Amino acid sequence: MTAQITDATATFKALGDPTRQQILSLLCEREMTIAEVADQFEMSRTGVKKHLTLLEKGRLIKVREQGREKVNALNREGFSQLESWLKFFDRFWDNKLAALKAAAEKDFNDE
Repeated sequence: MTAQITDATATFKALGDPTRQQILSLLCEREMTIAEVADQFEMSRTGVKKHLTLLEKGRLIKVREQGREKVNALNREGFSQLESWLKFFDRFWDNKLAALKAAAEKDFNDE
């Protein structure tokens, strides 16, 4: 679980910024170069590159070289790992809600 927490930390750090969230939305539509992403924001390519680097570290995007350019694409596997991590907590809430339901039904039946 410790490795998952470390991976999740980088992922949540990547997701924690509105600009990076917007970049992910853009990459949902299609793969884009750094220049194409930068054209969508009022910031330098260097600033966009920093955001893309954090998204890559968070395993939410993959970067591949195409000639002299780097092309950015969503990494569905990274989102699957995030989903798995979150499902761990779903079990916790499912158990708590089941216990609450049982307690409420017991109180209702006791009346």
